[in-house]
Amino acid sequence: MKNSLLLFTCLLFFLCKKEQTEPTAEPLLAVPKGFPAPVFPEGNELTPERWTLGKRLFFDPVLSSDSTVSCASCHLPEHAFTDGKQFSEGVEGRLGTRNAPTLANVAYHPYYTREGGVPTLEMQILVPIQEHAEFDFNILLIAERLNRDSSYVQLSRQAYDRAPDAYVITRSIGCFERTILSGGSRYDEFLNGKSSALTAAEKRGKDLFFSEKLACSQCHGGFNFTNYAFENNGLYEDYPDPGRFRLTGDEADRALFKVPTLRNVGVTAPYMHDGSLPTLEAVVEHYNSGGKNHPHKSQLIKPLNLTTKEKSDLIAFLKALTDDDFLNNPKFRQ
Repeated sequence: MKNSLLLFTCLLFFLCKKEQTEPTAEPLLAVPKGFPAPVFPEGNELTPERWTLGKRLFFDPVLSSDSTVSCASCHLPEHAFTDGKQFSEGVEGRLGTRNAPTLANVAYHPYYTREGGVPTLEMQILVPIQEHAEFDFNILLIAERLNRDSSYVQLSRQAYDRAPDAYVITRSIGCFERTILSGGSRYDEFLNGKSSALTAAEKRGKDLFFSEKLACSQCHGGFNFTNYAFENNGLYEDYPDPGRFRLTGDEADRALFKVPTLRNVGVTAPYMHDGSLPTLEAVVEHYNSGGKNHPHKSQLIKPLNLTTKEKSDLIAFLKALTDDDFLNNPKFRQ
């Protein structure tokens, strides 16, 4: 009897200890400190079932015509949901014409694509599906494929109480993408009171970044380091890509592109709408030069006359915007 009681006590202690020390699962939505909560539209509120379905579809090449390309093909978690290429490869190796942007904090964007022509995240999901150089497919045919897969049918009914269709596909992927939040860089730690989070060089770079002289934060401000405006930064005198003009047909919008976020910019090379600048050093040199002459170039783009040390400090700060926990978060891996 004593032995049984002792065994029971030891087992109880072990179970209680395990319960206390075993890490709890990370929530599907972890809003960084200082960030507003992302808005999930009515009818597509966040649930575990919708998130699970959306994540599976995000990584599944079933969405492309030849079943070789997925959303994750161009948006890799370890590259802050970019792909490290100038132009992404779609079905049959077809190259796109624009550099794949990061999906980090995409929940906060007021519109989508480089010219801002898509008003919601759900609608944006249709863009790569129908693009010839991306998935080159039809969402109705995707739904037919999914309905032949009993596991997708089950997930769809659990998530939206309906069989896989265009509604389910766009909503579930949008639901997953709204949880791709990044706000845990060393700069964020510094902002939240940890003065030792940044090196001396990074602090000097921070001061430069937010200075009136450089005016970087005029476009790359706020918690997501972008104002989402459409600007021309003097990359070329003559742009092969018409930018926002392609959407509006307004000559004043020619060669204007949506200002990108700088979060995780240290791992999202190459840069610019066309991926033409391979390194942060090249980006800083471009802005330091004042850019090329273009009639729509922003008045903020002018020669900066930075010293070698100042350029180095600025790059150091930009790299301090990298969120390592985000890049390595298993929640966002297949």
